[in-house]
Amino acid sequence: MSFEIRDRDLLARIGKFETKRGIIETPLLLPVINPNVQLIPPRILQEEFGCRALITNAYILKTHFEDEIIEQGLHDFLDFNGVFMTDSGAYQILVYGDVEVTSEEIVRFQEEIDTDIATILDVPTSWTTSKQQAQRTVNETMRKARELAKIKTRDDIAWVGPVQGGQYLDLVAQSASEIGKLPFQIHALGSPTPIMEQYLFDVLVDMILTAKKNLPLERPLHLFGAGHPFMFALAIALGCDLFDSAAYALYAREERYMTEYGTTRFDKLEYFPCSCPLCNKNDPQSVAAMPKIERQKLLAQHNLYTSFSELRRIKQAIMEGRLWEHLELRAHGHPALLKAVKHLKKHSGYLEKQSPVTKKSGLFFFSSLGLTRPEVVRHRERLLERYLPPKEAEVLVLLPQTRKKPFSKSWEHRRALKYIQQNLGDKMGKVHVCTYAAPFGVIPRELEEVYPLSQYELATPLDAEMIEYVAKRISEYIITMNYKKVALLRNIEMWKGKIATACRRACKKKKISFTMLSVDQSWNERMLKDFAAVIQKTLS
Repeated sequence: MSFEIRDRDLLARIGKFETKRGIIETPLLLPVINPNVQLIPPRILQEEFGCRALITNAYILKTHFEDEIIEQGLHDFLDFNGVFMTDSGAYQILVYGDVEVTSEEIVRFQEEIDTDIATILDVPTSWTTSKQQAQRTVNETMRKARELAKIKTRDDIAWVGPVQGGQYLDLVAQSASEIGKLPFQIHALGSPTPIMEQYLFDVLVDMILTAKKNLPLERPLHLFGAGHPFMFALAIALGCDLFDSAAYALYAREERYMTEYGTTRFDKLEYFPCSCPLCNKNDPQSVAAMPKIERQKLLAQHNLYTSFSELRRIKQAIMEGRLWEHLELRAHGHPALLKAVKHLKKHSGYLEKQSPVTKKSGLFFFSSLGLTRPEVVRHRERLLERYLPPKEAEVLVLLPQTRKKPFSKSWEHRRALKYIQQNLGDKMGKVHVCTYAAPFGVIPRELEEVYPLSQYELATPLDAEMIEYVAKRISEYIITMNYKKVALLRNIEMWKGKIATACRRACKKKKISFTMLSVDQSWNERMLKDFAAVIQKTLS
């Protein structure tokens, strides 16, 4: 039951998890099968949708079909030969307050029906509960988690250890830390459904990342109830490897049509905005004329096509190193998602530490939302903590960014450097040339070809937050390093005077001299000669 990680981006992992019935690839969506009501039978899910794994409720199975399912086995009973995960009935506890089964009974039942991935009977934390009661759910879940080793009789089933605590992040951290010490193969974040139903995705961000920070990273994390494709990118970017969905069927019964960016009521559709096989062959008018049950089956199938299609897009984005770009795209589909992505700034340090250092592609920056990206955070931290300018450098020369990268190979920088070298001659070693550029801030010339400082594209004009960020990074850099003088070539049109103000204040605080000249888009010869002369004067 090993978990082998094949590719990573942000906290997302494409991995292979081994079960007794075969290997499943993550990120993985497990459609929920209600044995009492099946809009799409499990065999159809496997044959037509390629489902390798499904999830069903062990408590419901035990309550309604115990003898029959024990005799046949779970896979034959539901006619599915892929991987089955079973939930224990905790959701029923959340809804009804209790279930008529003991922890030992549900463990033994899951072993008897030969499930592949099983879940202990945890005690969920209600969204509205007090902290005292939330602590009791954490304690009771841990008691049952510790009992598992004494109850279970098989070692070929992967067991899920749920994390409880709800909105109380200190309890989530406690729960994750304690249950992570036990020999579970998978963990799950319990009780997130009410939060997702209220679109409190910023709260969900805190819950998931608090759990991730305290769980063993080598174990997959399941997010219960994350069924709508419009939030898959967020959940996966935060490190959720598995999640289940009953939404495809529940929405279909309500005649709701899923898209990657939300849900539309079927009766509002004039056109199908989708190219799945069902939408290609039908139109809303012909589907409206179908019997109700047939229409709901078709909608359920469409909803699954949409879900699996989005999952494949996310996997490809992980492979290409473009998950952040995909996440930004989805975030602009709903204000609550955008709020959640902005909230990632709170966890930017952790995201940076867990994200790959290099990728297969360059980066796209669309707005200041990208300032939370691990690559930006990493450059800021490492520049101040690990970098030292050349020892002989006395003057920091700051040139504005250009369209061409690396910047030193642009015609603008080559022209500027030509005049600086002509004026300084053998004193050139006392000058350290850097570029100030969004979104990274200061980029020393000798580092500019290090990934991703030249491997990115940026949308202009820059928004105010991006300009403020770059100005702050320049100020930090000047204050941290030991230059004696700073010379700024100012691009008035792009930076709105913010860079000059930041440099002037930093130099005043550092008690070093500051000189500045402006350049327009033409980078004309007179301006550059004047700038070179100013630098020469500072060294005389």
